[in-house]
Amino acid sequence: MSSPLRTPDSPQLGRLPLARGAIDRGSERRTAGDLFEQISALETTRVMYFSRGKALIREEKLVLEPAGPEGFGDEPVYLGRTLEDGQVPAGADIVMVTLAEPDPEMESSGARWAGLRDVAVTLGSLDAGLFVEACAVANWHATHTHCPRCGAPTRMEQGGWVRRCSEDGSQHFPRTDPAIIVAITDPQDRILLGRAAAWPGNRYSTLAGFVEPGESLEAAVIREVAEESAVVVRNPQYLGSQPWPFPCSLMLGFCAEADGTEPRADGVEMADVRWFTRRELTDAVASGELSIPSSISIARNLIDRWYGGPVPEPEGSK
Repeated sequence: MSSPLRTPDSPQLGRLPLARGAIDRGSERRTAGDLFEQISALETTRVMYFSRGKALIREEKLVLEPAGPEGFGDEPVYLGRTLEDGQVPAGADIVMVTLAEPDPEMESSGARWAGLRDVAVTLGSLDAGLFVEACAVANWHATHTHCPRCGAPTRMEQGGWVRRCSEDGSQHFPRTDPAIIVAITDPQDRILLGRAAAWPGNRYSTLAGFVEPGESLEAAVIREVAEESAVVVRNPQYLGSQPWPFPCSLMLGFCAEADGTEPRADGVEMADVRWFTRRELTDAVASGELSIPSSISIARNLIDRWYGGPVPEPEGSK
């Protein structure tokens, strides 16, 4: 069963932007075959329209429309019940309806289509949680239209949280890929940041990587750091997590201590890795020598935690 509790603050990293929420996902209700028929008749039910990673935003809030006479379309997804009063009352059922393309005609009365990265930090807890949930489950549906066993088409079941193969009847569930991300410090309290080979420009961030099958989180921290930077770390400590639905990751934040090894980029995933003091990072960001991740990311929260507060950025930086 899904928990009806609000997402608690992470004790180490604070309330991460994408880890907020105030909704009961209602997993026990998804098995009802007439779920959408039941809630379509309720005055409090609201629809969240979603298309290509975007949702309708008005005045820094999700646009949640009353259910119309046309219903919820062919493949609605049940997102859950609200746990707090806001633009809709607590207990309102929220349904995601996916459109093939963002409809410009729906951009009325100040509404606009916007992506999660653009608006997450300005949304309240309820809206941020709904948007993250919608992105994650929509990405899964978009890439799992066919059975991985036999290739036959799959169809939605259980409020949009299961896909069943039309040929062999097998059930398939949403995918989440765990990935570690780590703030590494040395005995001089410098932080290790790297620039990925695939990144444009001069962006530097904390090191990260996916957890492999049969691997603990702590082992993944040690392995990934060694692979990408040749730095040996010890004492990985968990700090907090947040979903990263681009498309389906769960980022698990750590800190760890280096033994003083000189960093060396692997030349494949990482183009450069460097130690920074607080002054060096401040000066490099201020001069434009490098940029750091935006505040939506757990990487930025890890950097700010080490820095002792938000790293100053030039005016206009995201």
